[in-house]
Amino acid sequence: MEFLCEPRQSLLEALRDVLELTGSKEGCLTGDCGACTVIVDGRATCSCLMLGVEAQGKNIRTVEGLAKGPTLDVLQQKFLEHASLQCGICTPGFLMSSRALLDRNPNPTEAEIRYALAGNLCRCTGYDKIVRAVIDAAKSQSDAAKAGRGTGTGAGASATEMTDEFLKEQEGK
Repeated sequence: MEFLCEPRQSLLEALRDVLELTGSKEGCLTGDCGACTVIVDGRATCSCLMLGVEAQGKNIRTVEGLAKGPTLDVLQQKFLEHASLQCGICTPGFLMSSRALLDRNPNPTEAEIRYALAGNLCRCTGYDKIVRAVIDAAKSQSDAAKAGRGTGTGAGASATEMTDEFLKEQEGK
């Protein structure tokens, strides 16, 4: 995808304001919170610290690119199943940092997961549910690969199915 941006615009500004990809969130603008994390050439990167013009020739993956059509990425599915989100501001950054980790290390230890997520801050949930979701996603991905169903990326339930199930659970409470 090509786009034009001002030389001073961050990648985050270009994504949100020029391309209207608003999944990456503006948190601190100093690279401290991780809410704006995207994957640049396979590495988790704070998009607020990278200029948009630096994206030329690079492979940029945003949270919008995780799901395959209506089918959630296994990480998105596991975040829902483990209630690993609340307000949602930090969620895209956690998802992208987790995806970058699982893409390069499909079977990380809990310590490796915590290290990979250390640049992401959450004020709502606490980190245990997030770590558990990543552990479960790695296991599901591994199980899917062993069963010959691919890596698990995009192998979850559809977004509509997950939303319907969640709403039914909420009505029952």
